Amino acid sequence: MIKSRFDLIDELKSPLHRIMFIYNPTEPTRRAFENNISAFHIGRGYFISVAHNLKTSPGFFKSIDEELFRQELLYKMDGAQKVLFDQHYFGDDYTRKYYFNHGEPESLKALVNMFRQKKFDTRWVTLAEKGICEPHVVIQFRDNKFYGSDRFIHLLKPHQYFFEQKLNRYTFILPIELVKPIYTADLAVYKLKDVPEEIVALMPHVKVNTELYDENPADLFCLQSSPLTEAGRLLNRAKIEGILDHFTMLPDDFGGAYMHEGFRYLIEGYFRFGSSGAPYILYDYTTDTYVANAVQSEASGIQLSINHEREGNYQYVNAIASPLFLIRDYLKEIGFD
Repeated sequence: MIKSRFDLIDELKSPLHRIMFIYNPTEPTRRAFENNISAFHIGRGYFISVAHNLKTSPGFFKSIDEELFRQELLYKMDGAQKVLFDQHYFGDDYTRKYYFNHGEPESLKALVNMFRQKKFDTRWVTLAEKGICEPHVVIQFRDNKFYGSDRFIHLLKPHQYFFEQKLNRYTFILPIELVKPIYTADLAVYKLKDVPEEIVALMPHVKVNTELYDENPADLFCLQSSPLTEAGRLLNRAKIEGILDHFTMLPDDFGGAYMHEGFRYLIEGYFRFGSSGAPYILYDYTTDTYVANAVQSEASGIQLSINHEREGNYQYVNAIASPLFLIRDYLKEIGFD
């Protein structure tokens, strides 16, 4: 009998999560969530997602340590540029940080241009490396328990769980570190950081399958966030319609253009924006389990047309997925076969 698919979308049993980059995670009134991406737990605190979001840039930062600001930015600014910075940021003598205050579109554009001119790298991967913001796994539950248990909540720090009134959910944020970005494959591996083993052990995971398929396997699904909100989950049937030897160039404001290349699946089926990082899961009849085989990477260039026009039309009918085959050697290296 096929294992229940409802487990894959149940908040207490699903391996699907979100990774978000959080400013000031220990300061609830100044905490800011950015760069939302899907990810899934493969066990022992390891998560897989995409890598392309790491090279994107918001153009500015929500906060910065005073010392880092002085070391990397202040000495490059002239008087007018310092005035522009002071218009958008205020300092706190206690935390020794500068915090973003406001930004009308035109003045914010000037601020972004100044950071670009000063060659201050605001890509998410760099902001995380410098500790300006930190990636976290974000998990939400209806009850104030961690996967149905309150036994180990005391092991978490007070700022790591809180109630979100507008969502009617209890949110847990667990710090995570990037351990292996593979930009050509558009895959990234993260691992929980400074999280007690008792907490990690409670988190559901999905096993990996690194086979490369040249035709559609039976019972293939994409496990995504809900179409309307990231608080829910959607499991929809998917189909491998074709295989690609992929090659495309992507812009990078600070590191130069980089490539996506290698084997990919062309997926026929439901695709939506915000689903990057979602796993393609198939049923393994030999083990009576679901296993992750690929990751939603990007939209295919194949679109529907509206009034015979495609410009500005985002109704993609195909998706491109990165098979875990591309990182099988690394997965074996860290103990996942």
